[in-house]
Amino acid sequence: MNEFAARALRIEADFLTRAEASFAKAKGRLLRGTHWHTARTDETDRLRTLMVDRGLYDREELRKLPRNGRLVLHGYDPYWFFWRRRTGVAVASILAPLDEYLAPKDGPRAAPRSIGLVELVDHVKRLIVDEKTPHVIGVCSPTGFTEEAKNARLDLPNISLVLIEPRDDGGWTTIPVGDSADARICRLFDLEGEARQLTRIRQRIQERSGELLTGGLSATSLAEELRVPRRMVERAMEQMAAADPEMRLSGRLGEVLLFRGAPVATEEKAQMSMIDRIRRLFSSEGDEIKKLNALSERRALLAQRRDRIYNDIAKMEKREADLLEQGKAATSQVVRKRLAAQLAQHRRDIARQNTTASMLNQQINIVSTHIHNLTLIQQGELARLPDTEELTQDAVRAEELLEALRADAELVGSLETGIADTMTSEEELAILKEFEQPAEAARAEKAPPQAVTAAREDKEPLPEPASPEADSKRSEPEAT
Repeated sequence: MNEFAARALRIEADFLTRAEASFAKAKGRLLRGTHWHTARTDETDRLRTLMVDRGLYDREELRKLPRNGRLVLHGYDPYWFFWRRRTGVAVASILAPLDEYLAPKDGPRAAPRSIGLVELVDHVKRLIVDEKTPHVIGVCSPTGFTEEAKNARLDLPNISLVLIEPRDDGGWTTIPVGDSADARICRLFDLEGEARQLTRIRQRIQERSGELLTGGLSATSLAEELRVPRRMVERAMEQMAAADPEMRLSGRLGEVLLFRGAPVATEEKAQMSMIDRIRRLFSSEGDEIKKLNALSERRALLAQRRDRIYNDIAKMEKREADLLEQGKAATSQVVRKRLAAQLAQHRRDIARQNTTASMLNQQINIVSTHIHNLTLIQQGELARLPDTEELTQDAVRAEELLEALRADAELVGSLETGIADTMTSEEELAILKEFEQPAEAARAEKAPPQAVTAAREDKEPLPEPASPEADSKRSEPEAT
């Protein structure tokens, strides 16, 4: 099975379907026009030619291969009375190396290559319908694009080009090419949709829920990890905080953090008597909850700062390795001295950062210990366990019920034994034998004659054979 072709075919169908829905929403707003015409084309003929050149004539195999399909939406405005003028063209196209999805002539099948800059430019030029008409073109490659193609600045007139790459997590990466492709054009080809993005963000937060117990999650880090707008991450965090009362949001220092605060009261705690409510008014229970939330927020901020320092240390260590390699490769003594001084200073900076991270770890440990103790106290108060007297009374009642149940079970067993004895009397056994006699007679009447004869022969005794002495006497002649 060609897994690469199956994946490319699935991406092609998904991309074109989502692009068609996105184009339909953008009609009359982002895409100019009042009359519309949609055209669909692909490269089936070219794919068939490639298969013939390799000696492949399987139609079923042709259906399983991607075909570089494209969707073209033409927009028109009325012109004079009977004519129409083209106002814009929107294109959603698939670009895949079709020849590499075919079965190789020799050797194992390899993964298809990424699309380069030359191939991309040639493909875009073939998509242009009219150079004077504005074009919005989105090119999706199932295998991705090279860095040269992503970083290229194609200043084609009247062309807004966006590159789309599918990700393994189900999302899509949009890359604007040139200055003409602004944020609105990129959103046109952001085919994931807000609902799907929110679902993916919530799933990722659930996967990293363990970090909420020891720190928090940053909206910026999640946005960079999932490649989604930060506002979508903040929106997902707000939804999760509204759904879970223990979730808390912090917006200090321009960073939105999601962390787990104090545990909420259970339903048993909510159903309190009037006296308990009055006691709660004059107690400091609310202050403890506020203290827990404040400590959890402080721990989340410290953890985020520690993580940033660790990231900086990783970058500094990479720079240290580069300086070390430069020093080994340098032949001049002057250059080596300069690199040695830079490396020494760099290592001192790394040591300082490690010291700061160690101090933050100690602070986080102290705050976590305090949170743990307060949580244990609050959880013990929320439990409302019964006292010793109530536990003893309930245990005695349970023991009495078990004793009564055991006595009833023994009584029922003895009654069943007496019933069994009365049912197995001699008179009833004789009646049961009488019930069985007619059944035996009926079976004998239905039996075939041969079987009856055989049964009689079995019952009649066989004659005893004569002894050998008698036979010898009978055979001898009498003496005269």
